[in-house]
Amino acid sequence: MKIYTRKGDSGTTQLIGGTRVSKNHIRIEAYGTIDELNSYIGLTSDSLTDNIVKDLLKEIQDRLFTIGSTLASDPEKSRMKIPDLKEEDVELLEQEMDKMNERLPEMKSFILPGGIAANSICHIARCVCRRAERLTVALSENETVEPLVIKYLNRLSDYLFVLSRKISIDAGVDEIPWKPRL
Repeated sequence: MKIYTRKGDSGTTQLIGGTRVSKNHIRIEAYGTIDELNSYIGLTSDSLTDNIVKDLLKEIQDRLFTIGSTLASDPEKSRMKIPDLKEEDVELLEQEMDKMNERLPEMKSFILPGGIAANSICHIARCVCRRAERLTVALSENETVEPLVIKYLNRLSDYLFVLSRKISIDAGVDEIPWKPRL
């Protein structure tokens, strides 16, 4: 099987269901950003040694493929069975955040990304997640988007923030508080 088809050479791509749209369509931007996020989640995982967190990040990557498949489908024409996202997926992120928060110091200020590469990478993933969420919300204003997708992305960005804090604490690296210049 060849990876190239030449069908996109004119600047269009095909959704699951057969509809062709411009490669700059908001739907393509949304699932392309999900793909970018998935890559940063992989990079985050590769920078960690905690196998429990790495396993959860792999599960998150699986959910992101589910979300990407959902967003890549024409909701009116696709008859393909797409994996589904479940409320339990959101609840898992919440449970994991609660566990991490039990061990984290109280936040007394905003925290700057950095201090250790894994923290910074995790923050990049968080920012890309927020962009994916914004694009998915914009898509939902004109087309059908499963509300659970937006909810999951919102919770995932929160999870990535808490994980970035855990990464620093586990590495014995002080968090960098933001000290506004007044």
